[in-house]
Amino acid sequence: MRKASLRMAAWQPHAGAVRAPDNMRDWLTTEGSLTARLMAHSERFRVRRLHQNAATCLSDEARAIGLPRPGRVWEREVLLECDGVPRVFGHTVVPASCTASDWPLFSALGERSLGTTLFYDPLVRRGQLEYARIRAGHPLFARVRAALGGHDETLYYARRCVYRRHQGLLLVTEVFLPAVLDLQTAAPLQNTK
Repeated sequence: MRKASLRMAAWQPHAGAVRAPDNMRDWLTTEGSLTARLMAHSERFRVRRLHQNAATCLSDEARAIGLPRPGRVWEREVLLECDGVPRVFGHTVVPASCTASDWPLFSALGERSLGTTLFYDPLVRRGQLEYARIRAGHPLFARVRAALGGHDETLYYARRCVYRRHQGLLLVTEVFLPAVLDLQTAAPLQNTK
């Protein structure tokens, strides 16, 4: 039983439930586009695509995207960098049953930000944010460590949200790296779709 529990995160509907420090909670609860906020904090913002391909979704993602159990998805993982420093690890899954009309730009994003398409497409509806602590044993923890070259953190704070366009679902998970706390607090953003 313990092995299975390590593969799942306890996603909570309220940021306070993950007991993040106040400065991290400020990032977790960013309204509007996280990409826009990161861009406002950097002279050079970059989306570094790690991979985008067919995969099997994680155990704790299946129900969120309407699958009865882990199944085939299109998966994309990126690092969001401000001035050459990784600040957020992004993990996105789209059920393989979604069509190109559901998410027309997903396959062609390359190193462009997914956030810029989600927040400015009037057909996209954002679901409720959920929050979790990602610890060793969860697959995303290992992926973050690999992307960062073996970072020594013991846990990461994350949030995720389901987006809907037509009948298609898309789940975006953002894992906040400790370096995000080095960025100055910016004024609230206007785009809160």
